[in-house]
Amino acid sequence: MKIALPIAGDQLCMHFGHCERFDFFDVNPETKEILKKESFTPPPHEPGLYPRLLGEKGANIIIAGGMGPRAQELFNQNGVNVVVGANSASGSPEDIVRLFLAGNLETGDNACDH
Repeated sequence: MKIALPIAGDQLCMHFGHCERFDFFDVNPETKEILKKESFTPPPHEPGLYPRLLGEKGANIIIAGGMGPRAQELFNQNGVNVVVGANSASGSPEDIVRLFLAGNLETGDNACDH
């Protein structure tokens, strides 16, 4: 399984489309281990671009603070699950992935207002 997070300043970016990079985590959902981490610097944001790029890179799950409804729809159409309402206060990107794998990631409101 591959989990992607939008990152700004080495923490979870609260708005998906405004991130500096994406961190990808290859994980074993059975053992709840992070197997590998890679980073990807995307081209400038254009509507619909990031869902396609992350899908092509094999992401199965996107964890974000906020994401617009169109991006969520595009991910869902391609079988990619979206978790919104995550918060950078949960810790580092690795901490967020570990909390998610353990079923303990707390989410709130979608931080995106469009």
